[in-house]
Amino acid sequence: MDQLALFFVLLLGAVVSVPVGERLRLPAPVLVTLLGIGLAVPGFVPNVEIPPEFILPLLLPPLLYAAVRRTSWRQFAANRRPIFLLAVALVS
Repeated sequence: MDQLALFFVLLLGAVVSVPVGERLRLPAPVLVTLLGIGLAVPGFVPNVEIPPEFILPLLLPPLLYAAVRRTSWRQFAANRRPIFLLAVALVS
């Protein structure tokens, strides 16, 4: 399987897992994990090596955006002290 085709299959699986998860009342990450296990077990999927310098700029912004869309300002204000303490402690 071509790596670009594999990428699109994984992207499609991630997009489809959200409405399927809502219908089955399962979290989407559980379905994505099951999809990953399903692709890993047969062994016909090639090993894909992603250079480490691509992980931060490609994966972190969509994850942060999704988290921001789900967080309310009230939750953020109520938890601002732990957020800032963890941000300082984890960055330094």
